Amino acid sequence: MPRPGTLIPKEPVMRIMQKAGAKRISLEAAEELVNLLTAQALEIGARAAQIAVHVGRKTVQAGDVKLAAKV
Repeated sequence: MPRPGTLIPKEPVMRIMQKAGAKRISLEAAEELVNLLTAQALEIGARAAQIAVHVGRKTVQAGDVKLAAKV
């Protein structure tokens, strides 16, 4: 479970880093990646929400997220 104040838990991020080839990961490295991923997800989510509203929807759809990620 993520600690208060974070949206993404460290453990899955550490598993992703290991899958990407890292043998060992410091807690500081995992926390930094969590912070970067969270910031990027918040930005993309906000843009996706704006796209949905722009086309007259309340629901964010997968296409909105894909488009927001490209911008």
